[in-house]
Amino acid sequence: MQARRPIAARIDAPAMSPDQSYHLNPLAVEETARFFSIPRAHALECLAARFRSHAYSPHTHESFVVGTIVAGCETFTIGGCRHYARPGDLVLIDPGVVHDGEPAGDGFAYRISYPSAELLLEAAADASERPPVGQPHFAGPIVADAELANMLAAVHRFAEAGGDALELDERLLGFFVRLLARHGSTANPILAASERPPPREGGPVARAIDYLDARYSETVNLATLSDVAGIPRTRLIRAMRRETGLTPHAWLTDRRIRAARRMLVDGGSPAEVAVACGFYDQSHLNRAFKARIGVSPGIFRLAMRAKPKSVTFVQAEARQVA
Repeated sequence: MQARRPIAARIDAPAMSPDQSYHLNPLAVEETARFFSIPRAHALECLAARFRSHAYSPHTHESFVVGTIVAGCETFTIGGCRHYARPGDLVLIDPGVVHDGEPAGDGFAYRISYPSAELLLEAAADASERPPVGQPHFAGPIVADAELANMLAAVHRFAEAGGDALELDERLLGFFVRLLARHGSTANPILAASERPPPREGGPVARAIDYLDARYSETVNLATLSDVAGIPRTRLIRAMRRETGLTPHAWLTDRRIRAARRMLVDGGSPAEVAVACGFYDQSHLNRAFKARIGVSPGIFRLAMRAKPKSVTFVQAEARQVA
Protein backbone atom coordinates (compact mmCIF):
# COMPACT_ATOMS: atom_id res chain seq x y z
CA MET A 1 0.00 0.00 0.00
CA GLN A 2 1.34 3.40 -0.95
CA ALA A 3 2.06 5.63 2.03
CA ARG A 4 0.02 8.77 2.37
CA ARG A 5 1.90 11.92 1.51
CA PRO A 6 1.78 14.41 4.41
CA ILE A 7 -0.22 17.53 3.83
CA ALA A 8 2.18 20.45 3.97
CA ALA A 9 0.15 23.24 5.48
CA ARG A 10 0.57 25.87 8.14
CA ILE A 11 -2.09 28.13 9.47
CA ASP A 12 0.34 30.46 11.08
CA ALA A 13 -0.48 34.16 10.68
CA PRO A 14 0.41 36.96 13.10
CA ALA A 15 -2.05 37.46 15.92
CA MET A 16 -4.53 40.26 15.50
CA SER A 17 -4.58 43.16 17.88
CA PRO A 18 -6.66 43.59 19.94
CA ASP A 19 -8.21 40.34 18.71
CA GLN A 20 -7.15 37.03 20.19
CA SER A 21 -5.96 33.83 18.56
CA TYR A 22 -5.19 30.37 19.91
CA HIS A 23 -3.66 27.20 18.53
CA LEU A 24 -5.76 24.13 19.26
CA ASN A 25 -3.99 21.07 20.62
CA PRO A 26 -3.48 18.18 20.50
CA LEU A 27 -3.73 17.32 16.83
CA ALA A 28 -2.24 14.63 14.64
CA VAL A 29 1.13 15.42 13.06
CA GLU A 30 -0.43 16.20 9.71
CA GLU A 31 -3.23 18.37 11.16
CA THR A 32 -3.32 22.06 11.95
CA ALA A 33 -5.91 24.31 13.53
CA ARG A 34 -6.02 27.95 14.50
CA PHE A 35 -8.77 29.68 16.45
CA PHE A 36 -9.13 33.45 16.53
CA SER A 37 -11.78 35.99 17.45
CA ILE A 38 -12.83 39.49 16.36
CA PRO A 39 -14.13 41.26 19.49
CA ARG A 40 -15.56 44.32 17.73
CA ALA A 41 -17.71 42.07 15.49
CA HIS A 42 -19.79 40.77 18.41
CA ALA A 43 -16.78 38.66 19.45
CA LEU A 44 -17.03 36.66 16.22
CA GLU A 45 -15.15 33.38 16.65
CA CYS A 46 -13.35 31.79 13.72
CA LEU A 47 -11.52 28.53 13.08
CA ALA A 48 -9.13 27.63 10.27
CA ALA A 49 -8.19 23.95 10.27
CA ARG A 50 -6.93 21.00 8.25
CA PHE A 51 -7.89 17.52 9.49
CA ARG A 52 -6.86 14.07 8.30
CA SER A 53 -8.28 11.95 11.12
CA HIS A 54 -9.81 14.25 13.74
CA ALA A 55 -13.49 13.47 14.40
CA TYR A 56 -15.85 15.69 16.37
CA SER A 57 -18.17 14.14 18.95
CA PRO A 58 -21.85 15.06 18.58
CA HIS A 59 -22.24 18.60 19.93
CA THR A 60 -24.12 21.88 19.59
CA HIS A 61 -23.23 25.57 19.46
CA GLU A 62 -24.90 28.57 21.06
CA SER A 63 -24.04 30.49 17.89
CA PHE A 64 -24.62 29.79 14.21
CA VAL A 65 -22.05 27.82 12.21
CA VAL A 66 -21.15 29.46 8.90
CA GLY A 67 -18.23 27.95 7.04
CA THR A 68 -16.79 26.63 3.82
CA ILE A 69 -14.58 23.74 2.79
CA VAL A 70 -11.45 24.91 0.99
CA ALA A 71 -10.03 21.45 0.20
CA GLY A 72 -11.17 17.84 0.46
CA CYS A 73 -14.48 16.74 1.91
CA GLU A 74 -16.08 16.84 5.37
CA THR A 75 -18.95 14.62 6.35
CA PHE A 76 -21.32 15.15 9.27
CA THR A 77 -24.65 13.88 10.53
CA ILE A 78 -27.69 15.98 11.49
CA GLY A 79 -30.96 14.37 12.50
CA GLY A 80 -29.85 10.97 11.29
CA CYS A 81 -29.00 12.28 7.80
CA ARG A 82 -25.42 12.12 6.53
CA HIS A 83 -24.15 15.21 4.67
CA TYR A 84 -21.01 15.82 2.60
CA ALA A 85 -19.50 19.29 2.20
CA ARG A 86 -16.97 20.08 -0.53
CA PRO A 87 -15.26 23.20 -1.95
CA GLY A 88 -17.86 25.65 -3.24
CA ASP A 89 -20.34 24.67 -0.52
CA LEU A 90 -21.47 26.73 2.45
CA VAL A 91 -22.09 24.92 5.72
CA LEU A 92 -24.95 26.65 7.59
CA ILE A 93 -26.05 25.24 10.94
CA ASP A 94 -28.48 26.95 13.31
CA PRO A 95 -27.79 27.25 17.05
CA GLY A 96 -28.65 24.20 19.15
CA VAL A 97 -28.58 21.72 16.25
CA VAL A 98 -26.73 18.52 17.17
CA HIS A 99 -24.04 17.56 14.67
CA ASP A 100 -20.70 15.80 14.47
CA GLY A 101 -18.00 16.01 11.81
CA GLU A 102 -15.08 14.06 10.38
CA PRO A 103 -12.96 13.76 7.24
CA ALA A 104 -14.33 11.93 4.24
CA GLY A 105 -11.57 10.29 2.25
CA ASP A 106 -8.08 11.74 2.77
CA GLY A 107 -9.21 14.71 4.84
CA PHE A 108 -10.36 18.29 4.47
CA ALA A 109 -9.45 21.89 5.20
CA TYR A 110 -12.07 24.43 6.15
CA ARG A 111 -12.71 27.92 7.41
CA ILE A 112 -15.54 28.31 9.90
CA SER A 113 -17.09 31.29 11.67
CA TYR A 114 -19.53 31.25 14.56
CA PRO A 115 -21.70 34.39 14.29
CA SER A 116 -24.11 35.17 17.08
CA ALA A 117 -27.79 35.86 16.47
CA GLU A 118 -27.10 39.45 17.49
CA LEU A 119 -24.51 39.88 14.73
CA LEU A 120 -26.84 38.51 12.05
CA LEU A 121 -29.85 40.49 13.28
CA GLU A 122 -27.76 43.67 13.30
CA ALA A 123 -26.59 43.02 9.73
CA ALA A 124 -30.16 42.32 8.59
CA ALA A 125 -31.51 45.45 10.26
CA ASP A 126 -28.71 47.58 8.83
CA ALA A 127 -29.24 46.34 5.27
CA SER A 128 -33.04 46.40 5.29
CA GLU A 129 -33.32 49.54 7.47
CA ARG A 130 -36.12 47.94 9.41
CA PRO A 131 -36.28 45.77 12.53
CA PRO A 132 -36.00 42.08 11.57
CA VAL A 133 -38.98 39.88 12.34
CA GLY A 134 -38.05 36.82 14.40
CA GLN A 135 -34.71 35.08 14.69
CA PRO A 136 -32.58 34.41 11.61
CA HIS A 137 -32.69 30.89 10.24
CA PHE A 138 -30.94 28.98 7.47
CA ALA A 139 -32.52 26.18 5.49
CA GLY A 140 -29.06 24.48 5.20
CA PRO A 141 -27.10 22.66 6.38
CA ILE A 142 -25.31 22.71 3.01
CA VAL A 143 -25.92 25.06 0.09
CA ALA A 144 -23.91 25.22 -3.11
CA ASP A 145 -22.80 28.83 -3.54
CA ALA A 146 -19.25 29.10 -4.85
CA GLU A 147 -19.31 32.90 -4.95
CA LEU A 148 -20.18 33.29 -1.28
CA ALA A 149 -17.93 30.39 -0.31
CA ASN A 150 -14.98 32.16 -1.92
CA MET A 151 -16.02 35.44 -0.33
CA LEU A 152 -16.11 33.85 3.11
CA ALA A 153 -12.72 32.18 2.67
CA ALA A 154 -11.16 35.46 1.54
CA VAL A 155 -12.49 37.60 4.40
CA HIS A 156 -11.63 34.81 6.87
CA ARG A 157 -8.00 34.85 5.68
CA PHE A 158 -7.96 38.66 5.79
CA ALA A 159 -9.17 38.64 9.39
CA GLU A 160 -6.68 35.96 10.41
CA ALA A 161 -3.83 38.02 8.93
CA GLY A 162 -4.87 41.08 10.95
CA GLY A 163 -6.06 43.16 7.99
CA ASP A 164 -7.12 46.81 8.08
CA ALA A 165 -10.00 47.36 10.52
CA LEU A 166 -12.28 49.43 8.26
CA GLU A 167 -11.78 47.10 5.30
CA LEU A 168 -12.50 44.09 7.50
CA ASP A 169 -15.68 45.75 8.81
CA GLU A 170 -16.88 46.36 5.25
CA ARG A 171 -16.06 42.86 4.07
CA LEU A 172 -17.65 41.12 7.04
CA LEU A 173 -20.83 43.18 6.76
CA GLY A 174 -20.96 42.63 3.01
CA PHE A 175 -20.60 38.88 3.38
CA PHE A 176 -23.23 38.44 6.09
CA VAL A 177 -25.70 40.73 4.31
CA ARG A 178 -25.32 38.71 1.10
CA LEU A 179 -25.57 35.46 3.03
CA LEU A 180 -28.82 36.51 4.68
CA ALA A 181 -30.21 37.87 1.42
CA ARG A 182 -29.56 34.62 -0.46
CA HIS A 183 -30.05 31.90 2.13
CA GLY A 184 -31.59 33.38 5.28
CA SER A 185 -35.08 33.79 6.62
CA THR A 186 -34.60 37.59 6.54
CA ALA A 187 -34.01 37.62 2.77
CA ASN A 188 -37.08 39.51 1.53
CA PRO A 189 -36.62 42.87 3.30
CA ILE A 190 -32.88 42.86 2.56
CA LEU A 191 -33.46 42.17 -1.13
CA ALA A 192 -36.15 44.85 -1.30
CA ALA A 193 -33.80 47.43 0.21
CA SER A 194 -30.89 46.46 -2.05
CA GLU A 195 -33.05 46.85 -5.17
CA ARG A 196 -33.92 50.45 -4.35
CA PRO A 197 -31.57 52.92 -6.07
CA PRO A 198 -29.41 54.66 -3.47
CA PRO A 199 -30.54 58.26 -2.87
CA ARG A 200 -28.20 61.21 -3.04
CA GLU A 201 -26.46 61.45 0.33
CA GLY A 202 -24.25 64.50 -0.07
CA GLY A 203 -24.41 65.55 3.58
CA PRO A 204 -23.70 62.15 5.16
CA VAL A 205 -20.93 61.42 2.65
CA ALA A 206 -19.32 64.80 3.29
CA ARG A 207 -19.36 64.16 7.03
CA ALA A 208 -17.82 60.72 6.55
CA ILE A 209 -15.11 62.12 4.28
CA ASP A 210 -14.26 64.89 6.74
CA TYR A 211 -13.94 62.30 9.50
CA LEU A 212 -11.70 60.02 7.42
CA ASP A 213 -9.51 62.89 6.24
CA ALA A 214 -8.99 64.10 9.81
CA ARG A 215 -8.24 60.64 11.22
CA TYR A 216 -6.41 58.83 8.43
CA SER A 217 -3.60 57.83 10.79
CA GLU A 218 -5.99 56.20 13.27
CA THR A 219 -7.88 52.91 13.36
CA VAL A 220 -11.36 53.65 12.01
CA ASN A 221 -14.34 51.33 12.38
CA LEU A 222 -17.42 51.29 10.21
CA ALA A 223 -19.90 51.60 13.08
CA THR A 224 -18.37 54.89 14.27
CA LEU A 225 -18.20 56.22 10.72
CA SER A 226 -21.87 55.33 10.25
CA ASP A 227 -22.75 57.25 13.40
CA VAL A 228 -20.79 60.28 12.19
CA ALA A 229 -22.50 60.17 8.79
CA GLY A 230 -25.93 59.62 10.33
CA ILE A 231 -26.98 56.75 8.04
CA PRO A 232 -26.74 52.92 8.32
CA ARG A 233 -23.51 51.20 7.39
CA THR A 234 -24.80 49.49 4.26
CA ARG A 235 -26.34 52.70 2.93
CA LEU A 236 -23.15 54.62 3.71
CA ILE A 237 -21.05 52.18 1.68
CA ARG A 238 -23.45 52.45 -1.27
CA ALA A 239 -23.68 56.24 -0.95
CA MET A 240 -19.93 56.77 -0.85
CA ARG A 241 -19.44 54.52 -3.84
CA ARG A 242 -22.10 56.49 -5.74
CA GLU A 243 -20.84 59.95 -4.72
CA THR A 244 -17.08 59.35 -4.92
CA GLY A 245 -16.52 56.05 -6.73
CA LEU A 246 -14.85 54.65 -3.59
CA THR A 247 -16.04 52.76 -0.54
CA PRO A 248 -15.10 54.16 2.90
CA HIS A 249 -12.04 51.94 3.31
CA ALA A 250 -10.90 52.69 -0.26
CA TRP A 251 -11.22 56.42 0.43
CA LEU A 252 -9.25 56.03 3.66
CA THR A 253 -6.50 54.09 1.90
CA ASP A 254 -6.30 56.72 -0.83
CA ARG A 255 -6.04 59.47 1.80
CA ARG A 256 -3.26 57.55 3.55
CA ILE A 257 -1.33 57.17 0.30
CA ARG A 258 -1.51 60.92 -0.34
CA ALA A 259 -0.04 61.54 3.11
CA ALA A 260 2.59 58.82 2.56
CA ARG A 261 3.76 60.50 -0.66
CA ARG A 262 4.42 63.76 1.17
CA MET A 263 6.29 62.04 4.01
CA LEU A 264 8.44 60.02 1.61
CA VAL A 265 9.36 63.16 -0.33
CA ASP A 266 10.39 64.73 2.99
CA GLY A 267 12.73 61.80 3.61
CA GLY A 268 10.69 59.51 5.82
CA SER A 269 11.57 55.82 5.63
CA PRO A 270 8.85 53.44 4.38
CA ALA A 271 8.69 51.78 7.81
CA GLU A 272 8.20 55.11 9.58
CA VAL A 273 5.68 56.29 7.01
CA ALA A 274 3.63 53.10 7.30
CA VAL A 275 3.15 53.62 11.02
CA ALA A 276 2.53 57.37 10.74
CA CYS A 277 -0.13 56.93 8.05
CA GLY A 278 -2.12 54.19 9.78
CA PHE A 279 -1.09 51.15 7.74
CA TYR A 280 -0.98 48.01 9.84
CA ASP A 281 2.50 47.11 8.56
CA GLN A 282 5.02 48.09 5.90
CA SER A 283 3.90 45.37 3.49
CA HIS A 284 0.39 46.85 3.57
CA LEU A 285 1.85 50.26 2.65
CA ASN A 286 3.94 48.66 -0.12
CA ARG A 287 0.94 46.95 -1.72
CA ALA A 288 -1.36 49.96 -1.46
CA PHE A 289 1.30 52.40 -2.66
CA LYS A 290 2.34 50.38 -5.70
CA ALA A 291 -1.31 49.75 -6.64
CA ARG A 292 -1.86 53.54 -6.86
CA ILE A 293 1.54 55.02 -7.71
CA GLY A 294 3.07 52.20 -9.77
CA VAL A 295 6.32 51.82 -7.83
CA SER A 296 7.21 50.80 -4.29
CA PRO A 297 7.60 53.45 -1.55
CA GLY A 298 11.35 52.80 -1.43
CA ILE A 299 11.84 53.48 -5.14
CA PHE A 300 9.59 56.53 -4.97
CA ARG A 301 11.53 57.97 -2.02
CA LEU A 302 14.92 57.51 -3.67
CA ALA A 303 13.73 58.92 -6.99
CA MET A 304 12.19 62.01 -5.40
CA ARG A 305 15.33 62.73 -3.40
CA ALA A 306 17.77 62.18 -6.28
CA LYS A 307 19.14 64.86 -8.56
CA PRO A 308 17.05 65.19 -11.74
CA LYS A 309 19.81 63.92 -14.04
CA SER A 310 20.16 60.70 -12.01
CA VAL A 311 16.52 59.77 -11.50
CA THR A 312 16.55 56.98 -14.09
CA PHE A 313 19.75 55.56 -12.64
CA VAL A 314 18.42 55.66 -9.06
CA GLN A 315 15.20 53.88 -10.04
CA ALA A 316 17.14 51.14 -11.84
CA GLU A 317 19.44 50.59 -8.88
CA ALA A 318 16.62 50.82 -6.35
CA ARG A 319 14.71 48.05 -8.07
CA GLN A 320 17.26 45.57 -6.71
CA VAL A 321 16.83 46.61 -3.08
CA ALA A 322 13.19 47.80 -2.83
